[in-house]
Amino acid sequence: MEHPLEKFKFCPVCGSEHFDVHNFKSKQCRDCGFTYYANPCSATAAFILNEQNELLVVRRAKQPAKGTLDLPGGFCDMYETVEDGMRREIKEETGIEAKEIRYLFSSPNVYQYSGMGIHTLDMDYLVCVNKADMADIHAADDAAEAFWIPIDKVNPADFGLTSIRNAVIRFLSETLRK
Repeated sequence: MEHPLEKFKFCPVCGSEHFDVHNFKSKQCRDCGFTYYANPCSATAAFILNEQNELLVVRRAKQPAKGTLDLPGGFCDMYETVEDGMRREIKEETGIEAKEIRYLFSSPNVYQYSGMGIHTLDMDYLVCVNKADMADIHAADDAAEAFWIPIDKVNPADFGLTSIRNAVIRFLSETLRK
């Protein structure tokens, strides 16, 4: 897999072609001295369970992995906390409000987008929503469909993104089957 810094040939500050590898995660311009670090983006995924022990899933409307299952979530915006990003993504994709969220675990990921591997740090949460909202779920934004699956019928292989599939495996083994 190509290192993400290989996509950047010129210094974004002065335009110099003397934009060279500084270390594993950065490039530095020999002309103006600017150093660019390739740090991971923050991303979230929500495990939302109802009283029937069903997991809320969405079907991806866009690439990558269009048509496969996913969890509500996505990238955090600039100037947004991870918790606010989680709440916003749930609202955008399902129409429901997160009542409370509890951090579970994180994992590094490479998200393929526009021909480039975007390094992310995925943070997974257990999310509680109001019971009244659970009946009013509707898919929107980049979710084609939103629906409940009984937890004992959840098949990690149905989740198209590797990081989400791995999170589902971990969630099922560590959180629910203790």
